Amino acid sequence: MLEVKNLVFHPLDNGVEKSIIEDISFAVEDGEMLVITGPNGGGKSTLAKLMMGIEKPDSGSIVMDGVDITGYSIAQRANMGIGFAFQQPPRFKGMTVKRLLSLAAGYEMPENKCCDYLSGVGLCAREYIDREVDNTLSGGEMKRLEIATVLAKPHKLCIFDEPEAGIDLWSFSMLVKQFEKLHENKKESLILISHQERIIQMADRIMVVKDGKVEALDRRESVFPTLVNEDTGCSCMNPAHRA
Repeated sequence: MLEVKNLVFHPLDNGVEKSIIEDISFAVEDGEMLVITGPNGGGKSTLAKLMMGIEKPDSGSIVMDGVDITGYSIAQRANMGIGFAFQQPPRFKGMTVKRLLSLAAGYEMPENKCCDYLSGVGLCAREYIDREVDNTLSGGEMKRLEIATVLAKPHKLCIFDEPEAGIDLWSFSMLVKQFEKLHENKKESLILISHQERIIQMADRIMVVKDGKVEALDRRESVFPTLVNEDTGCSCMNPAHRA
């Protein structure tokens, strides 16, 4: 179980304090899928980075299975069982896809297993397994590979920052099936940041974040109908975000 308590984040921007996250609190139960949505620039990605330890909060706490991990490093949180998929994945010149998947999994992954994970995110496995994770890969290819690395290792909690960004509809459908499978097994908690209606409709609960605050947090059945209202500032009902 993950608990976020009264999280505040006010970084300095050119010497001026900027309000990004304002007193956010919520919890994610074991096996639950929480989808975080809301307008662009509302603080969703920053919140994800705070949970993973990429950024450090000014105040508040993050607790995982009863352990306060607020001061933990990224590596320590990963060892606690937290996985993270960036909105814009990093590239590693000189590293092959197979090597990256093996590092993510924590063991030398056999080729057939690598191919299973690549196929699961819509990549033609034989064409990618020996390629380098560098600028020869498109943004969409990198996004799918990043998600495959998270899926390659069991976690207690997986955080996906806009997994639909930069991928085609066919690949998106395959990703949705992967999320459905993970959620059905109930072995991992999932936090998905998304504007995509199909992903939002998969959620157990939906949290709307706007201007660094929780605008709404409740069961999908209660929150989803309100997302069509302009006052949420959410763009998920825009046809461009439908699949």
